Amino acid sequence: MSDKTSLRQREGLIFERSSPGRVGYQLPPLEVPPADPAKTIPAGLLRGEIADLPEVSEVDVVRHFTRLSKWNYSVDEGLYPLGSCTMKYNPRINEEVVRLAGLAQLHPLQPEDQVQGALALMWELEQALIAVTGMARVTLQPAAGAHGELTGMLMIRKALADRGEKRTVVLIPDSAHGTNPASAVFAGFEVVEIASTPEGTLDLGAVGKRLEGGDVAALMVTVPNTLGVFEPEIVKAARMLHERGAFLYMDGANLNAFVGIAQPGKMAVDALHINLHKTFSTPHGGGGPGAGPVAVSDALVPYLCVPTVENAGGRFTLSYDRPKSIGKVRGFYGNFGMLVRALAYIRSLGRDGLRLMAEGAVLNANYIRKGLEADYHLQYTGPSLHEVVFDDSLQAAAGVKNVDIAKRLLDYGFHPPTMSFPLIVHGALMIEPTESDGIDELDAFIAAMRAIAREARETPDLVKGAPYGTPVRRLDEVRAARQPVLRWQARKA
Repeated sequence: MSDKTSLRQREGLIFERSSPGRVGYQLPPLEVPPADPAKTIPAGLLRGEIADLPEVSEVDVVRHFTRLSKWNYSVDEGLYPLGSCTMKYNPRINEEVVRLAGLAQLHPLQPEDQVQGALALMWELEQALIAVTGMARVTLQPAAGAHGELTGMLMIRKALADRGEKRTVVLIPDSAHGTNPASAVFAGFEVVEIASTPEGTLDLGAVGKRLEGGDVAALMVTVPNTLGVFEPEIVKAARMLHERGAFLYMDGANLNAFVGIAQPGKMAVDALHINLHKTFSTPHGGGGPGAGPVAVSDALVPYLCVPTVENAGGRFTLSYDRPKSIGKVRGFYGNFGMLVRALAYIRSLGRDGLRLMAEGAVLNANYIRKGLEADYHLQYTGPSLHEVVFDDSLQAAAGVKNVDIAKRLLDYGFHPPTMSFPLIVHGALMIEPTESDGIDELDAFIAAMRAIAREARETPDLVKGAPYGTPVRRLDEVRAARQPVLRWQARKA
């Protein structure tokens, strides 16, 4: 086998395709004398030559990256069952709308009278999110879910300071999203973990006991939690917190489970971030930025980010008249393209369609749960909503771990589910099908998982050696994480 054939089969780095003297462009001769960069650009802003840049043609580049793109698995190809991530299909109408010249070519520094359409769009999206959540107001600035968490916690901190209270503790259940503790710490709080009940729900007894100290600022709780279980006593928890002067923060990353069915505002939630790139399409796996708007109760409205979009009789303005605001948390107003996509999605589905979206997500998760519960262990057996969390304990007897199951699933043509999360489920396999897929795709996924369970019983070494049909076999993932090679180095002769 020639070196060229081998390179093509494994598709090496673009550096390996370099050929001295090859270029990807050709410019006509200059009609003016060339400028000396050293005389026109400060020396501190000049970059030196980069060694070993590949010399390739345009065709080389296009073919290389096209071949690489064919290795990717995407939501356009099949089921993307990453639990807690809500990786749903991206409707093409969203992409058409966001590329309209009047939206895509706006400049963030244009004056308000030239961007009335964009401001109207943001105002309408806020009203839609208020209707969905039952909250008082929404800021669209945060650029992602964790950024929304931080924004919400900063508003809570500002509200407490305004009351003259120094509360330092944030309670977080062990079933919460992993970013919650980091967001609370970044906002200046100390985190205290609350262990879940045997049913996988919030332990109100533990919460009440910790509230007695008087130093609790808030409880951050994910609803439904990362086990896919709804918190049945969330209203009671809110009442307990408010009676002690604390706030209730709800992580809305799993909002896809109950849009149009229940409203966090009616659960007495004080702050809620919404992952537009999850619940309202264009998930973070789609290659673009995210958006994590934060909805707040009346108690936190004074502390919203500035500017807010205001509607004065059909004329829209950006208002900075909010003296208690936490300020800006994002350059300009946020990831505007994500806001356009989200509103297009909401408008295309409408109120009834959004409810059907959530009902479909819950139905699909329970269909998978029923199809796999005989082959995979389910630690928490309460009612599942948008996702179901199995584990590898039945396969572990034969030495097969969840990572082996995930690698083998690649050979069956599916993206693996979320692995080893939540942490309270050892060897977790966290599956969220969303509402995007029909019964044929779900049946194929169930059949693949059942086949792998059978292989784990009968030929465990087959599973432990997977994958076999992928361009790249198993890697030393620990070494790759701890000793990454981030820069090309030519092999020495």
